Amino acid sequence: MGRRARYLLSGLVLLVVAGASLAWWLTKPDRWDAAHWEGLGEPDLANGEQIFWAGGCVSCHSAPGAKDDQRLVLTGGRTLKSPFGTFYPPNISPDETVGIGNWTLAEFGDAMTRGVGKDGEHLYPSFPYGSYIRMTAKDVNDLWGFMQTLPKSSNVTPPHDLAFPYNVRLALGAWKLLYLSDEPRTQVNTADTKLARGQYLVEGPGHCGECHTPRDALGGFEEDRWLAGAPNPEGEGRIPDITPSSKSIGDWSASDIASYLETGFTPDFDTVGGSMVEVQKNMAELPASDRDAIAAYLKALPAL
Repeated sequence: MGRRARYLLSGLVLLVVAGASLAWWLTKPDRWDAAHWEGLGEPDLANGEQIFWAGGCVSCHSAPGAKDDQRLVLTGGRTLKSPFGTFYPPNISPDETVGIGNWTLAEFGDAMTRGVGKDGEHLYPSFPYGSYIRMTAKDVNDLWGFMQTLPKSSNVTPPHDLAFPYNVRLALGAWKLLYLSDEPRTQVNTADTKLARGQYLVEGPGHCGECHTPRDALGGFEEDRWLAGAPNPEGEGRIPDITPSSKSIGDWSASDIASYLETGFTPDFDTVGGSMVEVQKNMAELPASDRDAIAAYLKALPAL
């Protein structure tokens, strides 16, 4: 090999190495600075419980068919089927061995809002950190405190069942680069405290868009169709459009929506069904002011 060819080859190798290093730097797991989780004080357990219900933790992490107090045992192990494979929500009870009882607040908070696991790995967005990223550090701290009061479970959940390339966690860094943002999903009058609260609950802990917004081929939201309905991510049928222009709830009043979230009854006295049953149970645990705020936000959305 001639000298010129060796120089060209060396330069090519350096470019590849530099490109790979840049790609790694851009897509590596990104935690909050440690100071983000410091100085928050003792958790407000009452607020933590409200955030717990708003966040729908029991809907994925309690055992299938759990009722009453058993819903508070966050044993994990439900089956969540998706176009990318089957996900199994983990045990997030305070058990120190198979749960998250030996995690720190920072580790929990980074998982919730950055999608970074205890060992620094990317978490799959089947865990809706793309919504939870909007949660305040105080609410995460309060939620963490409340979850430490819940029963422990020794249940060991199976690993996710994903085919290549979806089983390559490093690729999730590129997904986050494309889609992970704490920017508002839509613009509402945040000077109105009720609307601001509703936006926070719907776009943040309530993660309503995770089911009600259509996604592109890579699993990111179609941003111009926020809450416009989507294929059921867990099976047959569709999750309805819940914007003001929808055929399902577009003609409902704000009080109709708030009442539905509390009681499970529509204005026509039909009852909640499908995966919304679990969501409605969670919403019924919230104070009436939060359900009113959610309803006000949904009615304030721009028509599509």
